[in-house]
Amino acid sequence: MDGAVTLAVTEGVAVLTLDRPAKHNSITNAMAGELAAHAQAINGDDSLRAVLLRGAGERAFCAGMDLKAIEAFRTAWDFRHRPDYPGAVRAIRKPVVAALKGWALGGGFELALACDIRIAGRSARIGFPEVTRGWVGGGGASQILPRVAGLGVAMRLLLTGEQIGADEALRLRLVEEVVDDDALEETAMALCRKLAALPPVATQAVKAAVRQSLEAPLAAGLAYENEMNVLCLAALREAGR
Repeated sequence: MDGAVTLAVTEGVAVLTLDRPAKHNSITNAMAGELAAHAQAINGDDSLRAVLLRGAGERAFCAGMDLKAIEAFRTAWDFRHRPDYPGAVRAIRKPVVAALKGWALGGGFELALACDIRIAGRSARIGFPEVTRGWVGGGGASQILPRVAGLGVAMRLLLTGEQIGADEALRLRLVEEVVDDDALEETAMALCRKLAALPPVATQAVKAAVRQSLEAPLAAGLAYENEMNVLCLAALREAGR
């Protein structure tokens, strides 16, 4: 199968591109492995301070996992241990911005949910069609979507498989901003440059603390936030600031 995940670097921003436009940037098993490798490399490179995740072409951000890729798994047990491409993005410690244009379906929007901030072009179409095919998505939608948009919104989208446009996604808090398609790339990159210019220990500590709030009881979350605060102070003192 064709397709790749490319990594380019500009002004401290790692630009990850899902490059399979002829197939709506659907993810092959090889692409899932490439995405995981790039995520690990980004975490290990201190010069990279923010990440932009985008899809190549004009028609799609990502249409999810290529259905033909599933045929590569001999058994359901093998499929259970497939590469977790949304999980690879969730594991990136630096701020990640998704630029959504066209289709963002199933695992494609699970990829977007793995990011920290989502900016949508007006052409964006979001949905979770898995239920119409007889299964449930395996990239985190059933767990993360209720936390982002609430139980009712998650139930509606996951149970019906219906698609929504960019403006409704903004109203439902699934994206943070909607812009014209021709302004999408620059808007997302400008935000990434802004994030990359901030102290990296602080941005990573903020991300870690906010992510912790989704999992920990309040008391534990507050304690974790304090530890992140102390870590930032230690980093500033070490830098002589």
